[in-house]
Amino acid sequence: MYISTTMGVTCKSFVLFLIFITPLYCNAIEEYGSENPQKIIAAPLKNTSVIDGSDLQGSYVSESRTEEVGDLKGGSSRVSVSTVALFTLAMAAATGLGAIPFFFVELDSQWEGICNGMAAGVMLAASFDLIQEGRDHGDSGSLVVTGILAGAVFIWLCKKVLEQYGEVSMLDIKGADAAKVILVVGIMTLHSFGEGSGVGVSFAGSKGVTQGLLITLAIAVHNIPEGLAVSMVLASRGVSPQNAMLWSVITSLPQPIVAVPSFVFADTFNKFLPFCTGFAAGCMIWMVIAEVLPDAFKESSPSQVASAATISVAFMEALGAVFKNFSQNYNPEDTSAFLVSLLFGLGPLLGGNLLVAFALAFRLQHTLLTGLASGIAIVLGAWRPLQLLLSTKMEFFPLVSLLVLGSAFAHVSCSSSLKLTSHKKSSANTLSAAAGFSISTLTLQSMLSCIAIALHAMAEGLALGVAAPKAYGLGRHMVLPVSLHGLPRGAAVASCIYGATDSWYGSLAAAALIGFVGPSSAIGAILAGLDNYGGLDHLMVFACGGLFPCFISMFRRASRLDSRKSTMGFFTGIGFASICLTFTKLVCLNTPYCNSAPEAVR
Repeated sequence: MYISTTMGVTCKSFVLFLIFITPLYCNAIEEYGSENPQKIIAAPLKNTSVIDGSDLQGSYVSESRTEEVGDLKGGSSRVSVSTVALFTLAMAAATGLGAIPFFFVELDSQWEGICNGMAAGVMLAASFDLIQEGRDHGDSGSLVVTGILAGAVFIWLCKKVLEQYGEVSMLDIKGADAAKVILVVGIMTLHSFGEGSGVGVSFAGSKGVTQGLLITLAIAVHNIPEGLAVSMVLASRGVSPQNAMLWSVITSLPQPIVAVPSFVFADTFNKFLPFCTGFAAGCMIWMVIAEVLPDAFKESSPSQVASAATISVAFMEALGAVFKNFSQNYNPEDTSAFLVSLLFGLGPLLGGNLLVAFALAFRLQHTLLTGLASGIAIVLGAWRPLQLLLSTKMEFFPLVSLLVLGSAFAHVSCSSSLKLTSHKKSSANTLSAAAGFSISTLTLQSMLSCIAIALHAMAEGLALGVAAPKAYGLGRHMVLPVSLHGLPRGAAVASCIYGATDSWYGSLAAAALIGFVGPSSAIGAILAGLDNYGGLDHLMVFACGGLFPCFISMFRRASRLDSRKSTMGFFTGIGFASICLTFTKLVCLNTPYCNSAPEAVR
């Protein structure tokens, strides 16, 4: 049996087919199961209440807000099949974020062993969670045990079948490694069926959309380290980052596929859920002990592998404990706030895609892209401090002091990191193998600059976390202003990475990662119970100060190579960022959309 490299193309076509067919599939099931007409949301009406703490009057609210909140609190909110499908598709796509680190680093043999140890830890933790999930469904302990044993026997038989076919090939991997990769990908795909079923059943429960969104978000976050586990297994065997990301997403595609019918036929799926979760857990436990850990021990010492696996298990269990604790004490406003927070990632994703499209279409060069990123970063760094100064919300000297402090911190951090490569005199000028991977000085400088942007996004995300619980309509009014506000950030990161690496998929991965930072900090603020903006403006100004030294240094380097193109890119970046942020302000002033937006967007 040969699974050739053309399988990657086939799988890409399969993914596109699923994206195309899902709306039709959902529509067919929705027509079958829908008996309740959807509620019509009225247009926003004039009102005096605002939620962002800015004390502005004459804002707008939705006439149906009270009805929506009442439905959520009462647990009677109606959920459509298309809603379940879209949320679970996004949940599955989160798995691909686990492959992002491999766009920027190359592993040596020692790190390959450690990565296998981390993958083993993630798979073991996922197995524990699946077993617990199955046991929580009433008197179903015997079904869970039966599923564990059946899963172990099943994966053992699959291994025997693969061995009978002789040499196996998958992507660029052949022989025994290919068989192991097939088993790992197959097992992680198999366990997604149980998770998808659980999500569908949660949407059909008495708490409806609120509980369903919470479970969806929890599994989406949980999917990221699982995608990392799959990517580590693939990357350690020479698979390219883009193929690792693709296969990571494929392993989670059963989640939306199963979630829809399990939502429609919740009672039936609920009966089989304990066996399914036990079956997937049995497969993973067998695979970890028989294949993944032995491979890890070949490349790294037992203490390194054990440490990596233990840390992975601890992280996954801590993550599960946080969401379990929150699910027991949640309220509808917080669940809606989680969804609103996720919208904060749209802008950077869109900005990154636009930048990559323009760079590929017009073949933009390194110096122009670096200048573009620097111009955008300068505007991002100056925008909020100027707002605070002009609105007299912060005095001049405290503001300047915070900017200087942030700049000094970023300068020292970047300089210390870059000194690691300054002694290299070779043309490659790489940071080598003490850490087990190679990276050029230019790429390192670009990554440090992106970290400065990530800190800026984190500060804005905290402000969003304060406002999000008070947003209405599940945040639909926030899409336009938040997307406009995040466009420059995504474009800056993508142009920075594209200019340094000439890798469009690395640029998109960086934009996706930056898009993930804002929602993550917003969700952290919600979980921490932050309910006011006290101190957040100071943190924002500090983060703004960190942008200047990083990007000024990059601009100087680009200017030495081609001053004309770097200057052109710099002023283009200033214009682009200014237009995006100005339009955000205009949208907030003249439409009802910013009634749900945080003060940071204004």
